[in-house]
Amino acid sequence: MTKLEKLIQEFCPDGVEFRPLEQCCNILDRKRKPVTKSSREAGKYPYYGANGIQDYVSDYIFDGTFILVGEDGSVITDRGTPVVTWASGKIWVNNHAHIIEGNGTVLLRFLYHYIQTIDVSPLIHGNIPKLTGGDFRALTIPVPPLEVQREIVRILDTFTELTAELTAELTARQKQYEYYRDMLLSFGENGGEETGNNINFFLVAEIADTNIGLATTVTKYKANQGVLLIHNSDIQENEIVLKQHEYITEAFAEKNHKKRLQENDVITVHTGDVGTSAVISKEYAGAIGFTTITSRIRNPQKVLPEYFCHYLNSHRCKAEIASMTISDRSNLNQNCFEKLRIPIPPIDEQRRIVPILDH
Repeated sequence: MTKLEKLIQEFCPDGVEFRPLEQCCNILDRKRKPVTKSSREAGKYPYYGANGIQDYVSDYIFDGTFILVGEDGSVITDRGTPVVTWASGKIWVNNHAHIIEGNGTVLLRFLYHYIQTIDVSPLIHGNIPKLTGGDFRALTIPVPPLEVQREIVRILDTFTELTAELTAELTARQKQYEYYRDMLLSFGENGGEETGNNINFFLVAEIADTNIGLATTVTKYKANQGVLLIHNSDIQENEIVLKQHEYITEAFAEKNHKKRLQENDVITVHTGDVGTSAVISKEYAGAIGFTTITSRIRNPQKVLPEYFCHYLNSHRCKAEIASMTISDRSNLNQNCFEKLRIPIPPIDEQRRIVPILDH
């Protein structure tokens, strides 16, 4: 039995009472003061709005530790929960964020964690999303004994700290990956003359067969089951991460059988985050891409799909792709894509580069 379970068994074996939020804290909304951007005097004090710090100003109206909850504007997350900010010290808060402080009955940090779990989507109204003061004050909060609150806060704060450390580590790893990728994939325009290696440049059209993915007309052929549809937004650098499972009918997929993905195809975003590419794994073989371009390497003994994918994701290639995009929507057409020049080192060199970047 965990420490938390023991505390619950000891202090609240029959459950806990629920109270309106306004009974669990002090709500300081009447003390907020909005200041237009043109009227703000620059300074060192954070100026908070609905979703965090908006500016720094020369004065403050609050001094202490507070929870800020978005009132109107960007006030709700993708999960339907409120936008919540922990703020301490001398601060200014405008009228786009509710502000609360502890009153001794409920730990402020407990409220901070719990409010982030409440689904407020049914309470958000208006063309500009708004969580009104009345709805905010009436949010229902469980109030376990303080001993239980402290243990819950300790556990969640520990996870918060670990998450921050992991995020920092992942950010550093991503920068490290990008550095080595761009270093390993930077070849002189004259190939062997500049690098000392036997590097030749080829157009995409010379090394791969390309195919444009489905367009917007696909929407009327969607189905509850059938052939998986991979959206451009599902493509991240070197991996597919489905945001949702969508399908098209088998009949429509059969009509577009040339667009069906095969294992080791390279799929590239052509509308949106253009150039972002991933290699199709066995898991996604048979699917069809939406607003994408597929490249099928003609001779994998000369060009590794994984190497080709890493190069498409490099800063150098992304810059070249960006110069080719058309319209404000960032759209890369197939003809331009096929004219990209790809440096192709010997296959042994590709086999050396790929595992380094994969790792």
